[in-house]
Order: sequence, then structure tokens, then C-alpha cells
Amino acid sequence: MTDQSSAPPRRMSSSTVVGWIVSIVCNVALPIVTYNQLTDAGWSDFAALAVSGVWPLVDTVIYLVWHRRIDEFAVVTLIFLALTLAVTAVGPHSTRLLLVKDSAVTGLFGVVCLVSLATPRPLMFYLGRKFGTNGTKEGITHWNGLWQHELFRRTMTTITLVWGLGYVAEAAARVGLSYALSTEAMVTCNSVLAYGVPAALIVWTIKYSKRSRAKGAEARAAAEAAQAAEVAAA
Repeated sequence: MTDQSSAPPRRMSSSTVVGWIVSIVCNVALPIVTYNQLTDAGWSDFAALAVSGVWPLVDTVIYLVWHRRIDEFAVVTLIFLALTLAVTAVGPHSTRLLLVKDSAVTGLFGVVCLVSLATPRPLMFYLGRKFGTNGTKEGITHWNGLWQHELFRRTMTTITLVWGLGYVAEAAARVGLSYALSTEAMVTCNSVLAYGVPAALIVWTIKYSKRSRAKGAEARAAAEAAQAAEVAAA
């Protein structure tokens, strides 16, 4: 087997669907709703973020009790929230600095991606394991075993590099635009970048992963053909 294309078809079980729903609700929906409700009620950004940060922790506890292992996606979300709290708490809370705040968080995530390239396994290997397996022990074991294949390692490294550079560039663009545009225009621009950049990265990741799987399938077919030719010639 040459790469991740050797993975068996993955079935979406009911427990997997429930797990995805719980993760999305706890890591995306509930933090946003909680933050908006509290700020609308007059709470400060820092206090609202601190309370909304409880939900990813709830997701982590649920996942740990359910699967008896730590979920990397929830941990990364907690890191995001911790960075946001740190940035919010530092310095004067001017309008411009509040606009730049999100840039610092996404930029730091990009830096984390790039730094992880120097570790035994890059960050996207762990996030890929979250979304590329059904969460079972067998699925996780299979994903971990794919690391032995050179094409799989190169794919994970490339994806991590592109996400890291993408978020660092996005953060730099946000900082520059925060001081070049009006506050009203920047609020709109922030919304576009917040959804547009990850959407573009996700689309690229899907296409790149498909190309990598196709290359792996071709290499495996060529190796099998060569082996069959050797046997026939013997």
C-alpha cells in the first residue's frame, strides 16, 4: 500500500453523526450564541468570551467520557479561545485594537501550524484524524498507520504548510486593512475574511487530498503491474 488511498470505505455511523453534531454545537453554535447574548446584555468582551469558552470544554469532557481519549479539535478550539482572551485582556481596548484582535488570533494559529512542521507530526495530521476517521479505535489505528507512507506524510506536511501560510497572510492583511479602512468597512471585511479564508482553504484541501489519493492509486497499480510482470517472466 502506498498512501491514504488504501483506507477502507468509511461508514458514517449514527454515533459519528451524533459526535459531529455535539462538536459543532459546542464548538461553534453555543459559543457564538452565548457571546452575542452576553454582549447584548452589556457584558464586556472579556467576560463574554470567558463564559462562552466553557462550551468547548464541555465538548472535550463529553468526548473524553464517550471515547476515553482527548479530542484534538476541541483542544484547538480551546487554544483559539485562550488566545482570544489573552489578546482581549492586553492593552487599551480601542476600536482599532479590537478589530486587530481577531487578526492576532488567526495569525497565531497560522504560526502554530508552521511551528508544528518541526515536530514529529504536523498539526493537520491530528485534525485530519478527527475528520478523516469514524472515531473508532480501528479507524484511528488505521489513520496512525498511514504515517509510514511517504506520500501521506508529504500530503499532511503540505496541507499544514498551506494552512499556516494562509492564516499568517490573512492576519497580515487584516492588520493592514484595519488601519486603512473605516471601522464600518472593516467590520464587513472581517466577516468576509473570517468565512472566506477557511472556506478557500477547505476547498483547496479537499482537491489536493483527492489528487494525492489518485497519485497513490496510480503508484500502487504500477507497483502491482511490475510485480505481476516479474512473476510472469520468472
